[in-house]
Amino acid sequence: MGRIIAIDYGIKRCGVATSDPERIIATGLATVERQKLLDFLKAYCAKELVDVFVIGEPKHMDNSPSESARLIEPFVTAMRAAFPDKEVARIDERFTSKMAFQAMIDGGLKKKERRNKALIDEVSATIMLQDYMRSLAFRTQEKRTDQ
Repeated sequence: MGRIIAIDYGIKRCGVATSDPERIIATGLATVERQKLLDFLKAYCAKELVDVFVIGEPKHMDNSPSESARLIEPFVTAMRAAFPDKEVARIDERFTSKMAFQAMIDGGLKKKERRNKALIDEVSATIMLQDYMRSLAFRTQEKRTDQ
């Protein structure tokens, strides 16, 4: 089983998180400049087995796409072209930045460290990955009970 990579795609930089090979633990991997992200992911996939990419899907509260969604779609298309053998999944990313900031507070980070937007992006990607892995586990459990 390959790893899952989650991406919190941003205008300037992107937070990246990865699962362990058994898909139990989500860990922040890096924050990468947007222009260098595809090359970063290609290099990572050359070293590690990756099966799934999870990319945040920004939405408004009414479930309509947010303004930044139009910036992400070309990247999603590029990902599918660059990695045709890998699944590219989308996940709702509403509130992940707020949750990341709160997690940093709960983790005891000092105010100066919490201003690090790159760290917030990486933690946001980790939260998205945790949510995705939780949904996979739920679907697996649901299939078992249906049988």
